[in-house]
Amino acid sequence: MKEKESKHRILILGASGFIGNAIYKELCSYFKTFGTYQTPKREFEKNKHFFQYQVEEDDVVGILKAVRPTIIISALRGDFSAQVIAHTHILEYLKTSRSKIIFLSSANVFDAYSQYPSYETDKTLSNSIYGHFKIKIENMLLRLPKRQVAIIRLPMVFGSQSPRIQELKMFLKTNEPIEVFPNLIMNVTTDNKVTQQIHYIINRNKSGIFHLGSRDLVHHDEFIKDIIHTLNYPIPVFKQVFTTNNDRYLAVLPKNNKLPKHLQIDSQEILTELSIT
Repeated sequence: MKEKESKHRILILGASGFIGNAIYKELCSYFKTFGTYQTPKREFEKNKHFFQYQVEEDDVVGILKAVRPTIIISALRGDFSAQVIAHTHILEYLKTSRSKIIFLSSANVFDAYSQYPSYETDKTLSNSIYGHFKIKIENMLLRLPKRQVAIIRLPMVFGSQSPRIQELKMFLKTNEPIEVFPNLIMNVTTDNKVTQQIHYIINRNKSGIFHLGSRDLVHHDEFIKDIIHTLNYPIPVFKQVFTTNNDRYLAVLPKNNKLPKHLQIDSQEILTELSIT
């Protein structure tokens, strides 16, 4: 289904960021896709489908009026209070339209729980400021009719151009100690897989809460060591960080909203992807 055949007008808030830009590149050939960018950059300024938008200073209402999106994908970063205000305005837009929002949330909405992985219907509870903020916006959006909302809870996202991998490479080149959390059990994903999953959710008009982490769980320290081995770097110095004496889970697993098998991912696929890029 190419752009001219699609009825959707998609606005990606945060389309210049790592995940937002990956989503834009995945969708722009199929849908009329618009995006926002924060810092002036030639490639975005030249693109007539991009709007400069700083969440701390600008009002999102003007962009919503200009684009009239049928789907809003929120991949915003920035000041948490400003983001809450922006999503309040988005909520008002959604109440007066038949449009839909896809909100990128985080496994951190469960970071107060440590004994087990989290599923879609589990109650959210967080000890972190970041987790609290994501919960606040989730709760705002969940007051809308179900068909208008898809909440995407993500674990750690990797990829050849991801900030995590870029930072890791920098530490490896400068021989700086790399922080690992031996007691942290998590699941993981890649930007490529997340964009495919979101494309599917749009095409199939899916709504509700989605946990888009790998099917398997990994220990943080072991997975980072596997990545370093995959990237063919010598083993560096690790700084082991113990936040607790026991294993602590921060993993989002699907139970009710499982995607088709070809859209699921295992941690090994992430290592394979990194080895060929």
